[in-house]
Amino acid sequence: MKIPKIKGIIDRRILINYQVDKEVLENYLPKPFKPKLVNGKGIAGICLIRLKEIRPKGLPKQIGISSENGAHRIAVEWNENGKIKEGVYIPRRDTSSTLNSLAGGIIFPGIHHLADFDVNESDGNHKVAFISDDKTSLSILANETDSWNEESVFENLNCVSDFFENGSIGYSPDKNDFDGLELKAYNWKVSLLDVKKVQSSFFENTDIFPKGTVKFDNALLMKDIEHEWIGLKKIKTANII
Repeated sequence: MKIPKIKGIIDRRILINYQVDKEVLENYLPKPFKPKLVNGKGIAGICLIRLKEIRPKGLPKQIGISSENGAHRIAVEWNENGKIKEGVYIPRRDTSSTLNSLAGGIIFPGIHHLADFDVNESDGNHKVAFISDDKTSLSILANETDSWNEESVFENLNCVSDFFENGSIGYSPDKNDFDGLELKAYNWKVSLLDVKKVQSSFFENTDIFPKGTVKFDNALLMKDIEHEWIGLKKIKTANII
């Protein structure tokens, strides 16, 4: 079943991005996905997104729901009907919403793990953390900045902004298929975060990412973005050429 169109507001979205050795991602990603590279490095990370007024398109915003959510993402490319597509593969999703966790794969793509979120944001400072039902955890402490990380694999803020705007399609695993969702932002604007501390049990798992194969690259902030989530047809492995 195709996931319905969902409308709402991205109240806050933090993108924590890592550069990862391509061989590691090639071994981790399921077919048909391959890592999308920037200067020879794969790009992966976590999206921390607070949504509000979320409801099926056409319904009044008064019935919409709000939630804190986390998505682990890997930038990917794949061949679909002879054309190269780009987006993100999302191996796991976490949410503060019981409804979201129950509706995963029906209204929202993929399994959603129920998690406890701890959020404290004010005066340009952002402290966000969660721990999920299976003990997956993440925390970040950051403040808004104009300074660019010179060790980034991206040349500048415009380059990384274009990279993620172009990769607006996401696929999540669902048994042998992949649920698809496209983010259509009515206004796209990102700014920089200076990260003081970041911890991710996923990216610090040396069974997946051996020591020295993953490195923090940058963190971005988006605020007050009106948008739609557009459900896409499932990708079936057998249909990819």
